[in-house]
Amino acid sequence: MALLVGMVLLAQAAAMATRAASAADLAALAAADAARGLSSGEPCAVAAGVAGKHDAKLTSCTIAGGDVVEVSTELARPFQWGVATGRARAGPPP
Repeated sequence: MALLVGMVLLAQAAAMATRAASAADLAALAAADAARGLSSGEPCAVAAGVAGKHDAKLTSCTIAGGDVVEVSTELARPFQWGVATGRARAGPPP
């Protein structure tokens, strides 16, 4: 039973980490589009909106080099033993 409980907790932690990473990826892509002028809005505000739609909150947003955006997210509902976080970077193709 202890092994089963451990496996369930590990699976839950992996799922939460994946959700946080996905929210960061999508937020970074949306912010990079805004930074390049492909969509309207301020890049970090756009990133915060996208993260919020995925039950995550934006913890940092940095615009580097004009068009490259780096974001960090964490899930709005924390895991029992910590917080699931995600980081992503997006920009124009090289």
